[in-house]
Amino acid sequence: MASGEVPAAAPPATEKIRVVGAWAGPLEVELGAWTVPMLRAEVARRAGDVEPERIGLIFGGRVLKDDPATSLQQAGLKSNAKVLSNLASPDRGKAVAAEAAAAAAEEEHAARLVRLWEAAKSLSQRHSDGSFPEEDFNLDLEDQSGQKVMFGSTDDIKALKMALMLHQKAKILIKKDNYKEALDVLMMAEEAFSLCDPKLIERVDNVPMLQLDIVWCYFMLRDVSRLEVAGARLSKARLGFERSHGKDSTRFRLLQAARHADLAIYVRLELLEGVVAYYNGHTEKARDSLSSAQSKFMQLQVPDEAMTMLMEMGYDEHSSKRALKMTGYDIQSSVALLCEEREKKILRRKQDQETQREILEQMKYGKTPMNKGVDMQKLKSLTSIGFEKYLAAEALRMNENDAEKALDLLTDPEKNCILQSKIQSRRKRPSHGLGAGSSRARGAPAVTASGVVNPLPLVPDLNGTDGGQEPFVNNEEAVNSNGEAVNHDEAMIDEADVNEEEASASHDQRPNRDVVMENELANELTGDALDDYDIDVGNEGQAIAEYLSLLESAASS
Repeated sequence: MASGEVPAAAPPATEKIRVVGAWAGPLEVELGAWTVPMLRAEVARRAGDVEPERIGLIFGGRVLKDDPATSLQQAGLKSNAKVLSNLASPDRGKAVAAEAAAAAAEEEHAARLVRLWEAAKSLSQRHSDGSFPEEDFNLDLEDQSGQKVMFGSTDDIKALKMALMLHQKAKILIKKDNYKEALDVLMMAEEAFSLCDPKLIERVDNVPMLQLDIVWCYFMLRDVSRLEVAGARLSKARLGFERSHGKDSTRFRLLQAARHADLAIYVRLELLEGVVAYYNGHTEKARDSLSSAQSKFMQLQVPDEAMTMLMEMGYDEHSSKRALKMTGYDIQSSVALLCEEREKKILRRKQDQETQREILEQMKYGKTPMNKGVDMQKLKSLTSIGFEKYLAAEALRMNENDAEKALDLLTDPEKNCILQSKIQSRRKRPSHGLGAGSSRARGAPAVTASGVVNPLPLVPDLNGTDGGQEPFVNNEEAVNSNGEAVNHDEAMIDEADVNEEEASASHDQRPNRDVVMENELANELTGDALDDYDIDVGNEGQAIAEYLSLLESAASS
């Protein structure tokens, strides 16, 4: 060998195994490199180029499976091992492949449901307990008018936010006709609602809406086996709607300026009540429910002339149709509703920008020892009585947002002087660029996500901004545009470094985030308080006609 030459790598060692059955003969394989699928494919090739899924492999009394794709060595095969092969019929091979694919899909579906639950739980936790912000949006509970609502304990709020997020996800799946997965997600949302104080959720129509959505999934899946439980759920839904909307929706009409926004909901409810009555043999009750549903369905058929008038005014087709359905085709009321919705969007956009600026400013002040953000309301209170913002923020941060202790620190001349010296010393330290939040926040769209829970009546919805979001506000501009704390921002830039030193242990113990799933949940928040009442009742209309026809046929026979 010439000097300096690298010796050629030795070829990988191969071993012989014996295959009997569908194909018989010795095979040279690399036990550490070959996998079960590779062995199956080779036996299938030698057995006459049959489909690999038709080949079954048995070793040591065990069926060798492709998933997980382990090496032959890991599967226990050694040199001279004997493997039994069998050849299934073509139909059986396809059936086995279909069963394997179905099992894999079910496993993937179950794993996705777990991810959904954990992501919703994580988001609701962070956005309820004052944790240090990790996104540039908030998840807040709002009523139908867009006002934030706070009721119940922190645990109630967490559970309610979680339930609303899962319910919203299920509604997206229903719109995509994915009823099986939607039903599973609805069941998780129901479980989350069960964690709330029952007296609190009695005041919202989100829960009866959930019951209605569950039965609608039963119906679209043609699951007649759940008739009994469907009837019970529909009874709960009607009782819940009467409690929140009032008898015959009188309270809802009053608060909605006499609009018929909930008409589509009752079309679906009465249709499903009629179907359950039909299958239970209650013919007259079924006819009454279906006839009432048909009457309401006809009220939702928008005249072309009215649509044309609104669209000529510059409104798009979807918005025009929705406004006309909710106002009984009254042009003036429809225009008023469209203008009201437009004003709400403009106001929400401004609120989103303000919320984002506040979050970015909060990020500048760093974490408390318990990984919380500085309480901005308490900070405003302290600055309103004359304290410098950067000093007040640091006092709150050090004292875990205890306003009394922060005030004691600020009013003690000696402690105040020490605090200022501490902050001044940080200014001289080199910045690591974390002052305005981590790099994760930069470049993301501004969103203020809100769960809508509307007392008397309540709109089941999760509000957030839609696709037309404002661009992300630059971190410097976020504070400078307020004209506040501009001269002292540098003092807070290194807070992240200091807080990491003080709370690194607790930070390391935090669970890993499923950012992809969390973003999926957050990005599906509609920001539309009336979205749940805007139902395309085309499927309902067809079903009403179908069951009324069945009733007529039964009567004539």
